[in-house]
Formats: sequence, structure tokens, C-alpha cells
Amino acid sequence: GLDTDNDTVFMNETLKAYCDAANIVFTRCRPYRKNDQAFVEQKNGAVVRRMVGYRRLEGLEAAKLLAELYRSARLFVNFFQPSFKLMAKQRDGARVRKTYSAPATPHQRLAADARTPDAIRHHLQEIYAALDPVALLRDIRGAQERLAALADTQPIAHPAAASQPIDLFLASLRTAWKDGAMRPTDRPIVKAKRGRRRPDPLIRATLDLRKWFEAEPWRTGSELLSRLQAEYPGAYPNKLLRTLQRRLKSWRSEQANALLFVPTEETLLGHEVTTTQ
Repeated sequence: GLDTDNDTVFMNETLKAYCDAANIVFTRCRPYRKNDQAFVEQKNGAVVRRMVGYRRLEGLEAAKLLAELYRSARLFVNFFQPSFKLMAKQRDGARVRKTYSAPATPHQRLAADARTPDAIRHHLQEIYAALDPVALLRDIRGAQERLAALADTQPIAHPAAASQPIDLFLASLRTAWKDGAMRPTDRPIVKAKRGRRRPDPLIRATLDLRKWFEAEPWRTGSELLSRLQAEYPGAYPNKLLRTLQRRLKSWRSEQANALLFVPTEETLLGHEVTTTQ
């Protein structure tokens, strides 16, 4: 049987027709009684959110990636992830004593249940024998990487990610504890920086400031502000010092990156001349 809540995602003619054709009993919970689905809803946090995260996913490509992720996650969770089950709960005043079963995977619990037919038990054992947990985990991480990239950047087209070799993936797992959570969907959502809300007070003097900075990059913000006040009397008060210092910090960062990572033509030409000599 299939018992759902009253969301229209489930309560629709498409799902009802499928259940009728597959001989599945379709029932629903009581309206406005969200605790009726407590045992199912807890898997949203234990499985779904840990696998998918909280990003907003839209479109057919996201649906394909989710199907690919769930295809591997279903096998990994059901065959290789043990969990506890509450067996008994006893209250003694304000103290509550809970008794849990030994940890076991859903596959192990289903195989140990006497009500499971032998054919189903043998079929599940064949599936389990053919699975590789490391390969499943690698496929899950790959799908999560593409889902996170799709939700964060929304590119037009996504080429299929190359499958990472098992040995390289195992090597990365040996040091995974150093970086904390390894799930790509656990990465914080990058928010766009807030743009400037007020007019730039230095916009008219930016070209002069940039020229002075490039000519003498060792000058401090106070020195440049004094020169600016001498060039434009009464236009730039002392309270703009902090704004100018932040502007200089940004320019120095750009200059350092250019020196370290993007050699200029003059640098390359000088290197060629030196090598020739």
C-alpha cells in the first residue's frame, strides 16, 4: 500500500491511476494531522536533506540528476547504512528509558523477517553481492557535485562529468575527515555581495587616484587624501579616509594577483631578452 499526506504532489489522478494499474492500495492521512506521517517524514532529514541539501532545484536537467542521485543513494542506504530502531520506551516519572535494537541495514531487517518470501530474499542477496559501496559513494558524490553546480550557477549546458577512478576516490576518502563534511550539497550557498546603495563619493577623482596609486603604490590613504584635498579644495573631507583606504586595499589586491598569476607582456618580454642575452 501507499499512504501519503494531502499534498497535491501525491493526491492527483496520475498517481491514483498508477496505483490502480499496479494493484497498490492508495490511502491518505487525516487532514491537518502532520504527525500521521512521522515515520516517513523523519527520512526527509536523515536521507533526503543529507543527500540533496536545501538548494532550490528546477527544470528537467535537475530532475535527471536527482533521479541519478536517488538511483545510487537508494542502494547505498538500503544495503550499506545501518540504523537503530526503537524497540521499547518506558517512563519512570520524568525519566524515559528507551531500548533500541542492534544496528542493521534495511536489507538485513527484511532478510531476517520471517514474513519475507524466499524468492524475494534470494533476489535481494543477488543484488547485494553485485554492489560496490565505494563505487556507489563515488557516483553519489559526482551527482551531488553537478546538482550543487546547477543550483548555484545555472549554466546553459552541463557536460557529463567524467567518472573518477576508484583509486583516486579512495585516496580522497583517507583525508576526508580533515575537511569535515564531504557532501558537495553541504557547502554553504554563496550569496551575491550587496551592491553599493549610496553614490560613490570618489567617482570623479577615481581616475586621478588610480593614476597616483600606480605611479607610487607605497603611498598611504592619508597621503593620497591630502593630495586630493590639495587638488580639489573643499570637495573631499577627512571622513572619506576609510572609503579611500578600502579602495586602496582592493587595488593592491588586484595588483598582487596580477603579479603572481597573470604575467604582463612587459614581464614576458624582459624574460625573453634576458634569456637571449
